[in-house]
Amino acid sequence: MSANTNIRRVKSSDLELKDRLVSIQRVTKVTKGGRTFSFSAIVVVGNENGIVGYGLGKASEVTTAISKGVEDAKKNLVKVPVFKGTIPHEQIAKYGGASVFIKPASHGTGVKAGGAMRAVLESVGVTDVLAKSKGSSNPHNLVKATVMALLELRDAQSIAELRGVSLNKVFNG
Repeated sequence: MSANTNIRRVKSSDLELKDRLVSIQRVTKVTKGGRTFSFSAIVVVGNENGIVGYGLGKASEVTTAISKGVEDAKKNLVKVPVFKGTIPHEQIAKYGGASVFIKPASHGTGVKAGGAMRAVLESVGVTDVLAKSKGSSNPHNLVKATVMALLELRDAQSIAELRGVSLNKVFNG
């Protein structure tokens, strides 16, 4: 992860989580007896109200791989600040070869993002955002870069607490 040490972890026990399948791949292991096929699935879960997590599942059956991915995602839930259906400020993040840029948008814009980024942003509950992915289009790295960008977001309340000043002073200087 990045230098952000205050990762906001969440327990999945009493949350109403929805899962989204981002990518599924058939992978092959070559042995002396021939090829062995299995499946790898990356899944994003979220309550569409500021909580999101991603997970990877691998199995010989597609449905088993997806359910393992969902279980893994439920173990890695984090809280993200969402303000009036968008994000508080612009953010850039990079993971591996994937680089993502997310920017707040006015009400009614919608989620302007592609594939893996869209799944993460919709799962977290963002309804209006502009997003761009640069570099690699590998879904694993895109999901991780998007979650990293969301984790680096800070809302006005947390900034006020960090500085030890009132919320008014954050906006008025």
